[in-house]
Amino acid sequence: MVKYLAKRIARSFLTLAVILTVVFCLLRFMPIEGYFQNFDKMTPQQIQVGLKEMGLTDPLPAQILRFFNDLLHGDLGVSRIYRTNVSVSRILADKVPVSIKLGLWSMVLSLVIGLPLGAVMARYQYRWPDRLGTLFIVCIQAVPAAVYYLYLQLYGSSLLDVGLLFKMEDPKYWLLPVFSMSLGNVAFYGMWLRRYMVDESNRDYVKLAKAKGLSEGEIMFKHIFRNAFVPLVQYIPTAFLNTVIGSIYIESLYSIPGMGGLLVMVIKKHDNAMVQGIVLLYACVGVLGLLFGDILMVMLDPRISLGRKEGDR
Repeated sequence: MVKYLAKRIARSFLTLAVILTVVFCLLRFMPIEGYFQNFDKMTPQQIQVGLKEMGLTDPLPAQILRFFNDLLHGDLGVSRIYRTNVSVSRILADKVPVSIKLGLWSMVLSLVIGLPLGAVMARYQYRWPDRLGTLFIVCIQAVPAAVYYLYLQLYGSSLLDVGLLFKMEDPKYWLLPVFSMSLGNVAFYGMWLRRYMVDESNRDYVKLAKAKGLSEGEIMFKHIFRNAFVPLVQYIPTAFLNTVIGSIYIESLYSIPGMGGLLVMVIKKHDNAMVQGIVLLYACVGVLGLLFGDILMVMLDPRISLGRKEGDR
């Protein structure tokens, strides 16, 4: 386990380095307007002086090395457009907790609804609970998310008597964003748990349990559910990342002051330092999600060994 974790952590750092290098290079090929708040009013000489002060006239390899050196010292740079000369780290520190809170509540709701949905569908396979659950999953996967997000906002706002502008202090304003963000993962958990449970129901240990006289409900929820949940659990940390990324649209739709809306805004404003900081954060969550998924899978099923080659992803 220790050897595996050391190898995965080293690989994770390498992956992050590659991602950041690619993003850094792509941003350097973007128009230079993103580095100046009043670009239209500046003379060519002033622009060149400003670029030189920021080190942007140096060769690209030198810029990359300086960027990683600053990163190792915890310096993500400063915002040039979104909030002039304010540290990127300080801005993210105000935004990240909002997105994490939104994502965590959405994940909890998706697990509370999605897992029972998949279990009931498997328990009543090919009967009306299974058919209704399948209809829900197909609708969620077939209809573009933006469509049902808008309908939920339109009718949900009237039903809950809430305004379109988000208010953090009012719990009612959290209901629609959290519910909207959870729908995709509800369908995901329901679909795959049903599939895994149906596969497990054909195993020999299930036939043995039936021969011993155990009830169908006891077999389904005490034995089949437990074994079917093991391959699903590795996707939970990664699904959290997908939930946070999905908040890009939700936060913009409901004017939530989190990272999602911030990313859209800084991309539009060409604030390159802010874009780099947010991409770094998303990349870290994604890499850690894969690692924690493997660890959770081993904790739930001791038969799995991450030290072997077949346990490596």
